[in-house]
Amino acid sequence: MAIINLNRSLILGCIIAILLLTAGCTDTSQHPGAAVPSLSQPAIGSNSPFDHVEVYHFHGNNQCSSCIAVGDLAEKTVNTNFKDELASGRLVFAHINAELPENHAFAEKYGVTGSSLWIGVYNSNGFHKEQDTKVWYLIDNEDAYTSYLSGIITKRLNGDLS
Repeated sequence: MAIINLNRSLILGCIIAILLLTAGCTDTSQHPGAAVPSLSQPAIGSNSPFDHVEVYHFHGNNQCSSCIAVGDLAEKTVNTNFKDELASGRLVFAHINAELPENHAFAEKYGVTGSSLWIGVYNSNGFHKEQDTKVWYLIDNEDAYTSYLSGIITKRLNGDLS
């Protein structure tokens, strides 16, 4: 009988954990009205292996502290380490609320399913996208987060998709 009760407790605990994980975040979004770039594909520059790199923090209407940290640290990294690239348009950064109807096509283009950080590159072979999940493990160490993300962005700006 004790084994049956233990199994029921484990199953109930797993169900509760799954419900909590899929329920979404509960804190208010810090980026409710972020401007979203155009969906049109840019023209590829003749003297560059790519046109530009996009770094997007996708989020929902509500965000937990970790979701907010991923976006805020990405924004700080980009604004601090890539000022010239942002000014020239070689690098684009935005917070995008994927739950807003006007952002649906944009979120679909990236395959967004929840709060996430995505990097997109346009080159002569088309559009390449990648979700960066490692940043979630670095949000408690700003220096490591900044160093890691700066390295990835630098590689993409140099046309390196590895």
